[in-house]
Amino acid sequence: MEHVFVDTDIVLDLLANREPFYKHAAFLFSEADKNKLKIHVSSLSFSNLNYLLAKQYSADQARKKLLIFKTLVTVLAVTDKVVELASTSDFKDFDDGLQYFTAIENNINTLLTRNLKDYKTAKIPVMTAEQFLKGK
Repeated sequence: MEHVFVDTDIVLDLLANREPFYKHAAFLFSEADKNKLKIHVSSLSFSNLNYLLAKQYSADQARKKLLIFKTLVTVLAVTDKVVELASTSDFKDFDDGLQYFTAIENNINTLLTRNLKDYKTAKIPVMTAEQFLKGK
């Protein structure tokens, strides 16, 4: 089974029904639900998602969405080493560095995001959900 790391923006596309990106995110996570794909996210994503979803939904609705979503993914810890790697990296956006090094430290060789420009120096394939799905 293929393993991918998914950045917060793609998860938000799914949970907040953000068009035109929702359909690719929904298909991606439906593949995980069918056990055709193993999706990993960082623990940091849950904090960020709760904050963003609570602006669109009630706090209770946001938490319920996250609880259901959690069943589709494996949550990876942001460790001391990940923080150190991100802090000393050339990533301009610290959050992107945390996401990238969480994937690297967990031997996940594909990272999915819509924010491709911030991952130009990545040593693993970085692509959008749409690009990934076209390659399947």
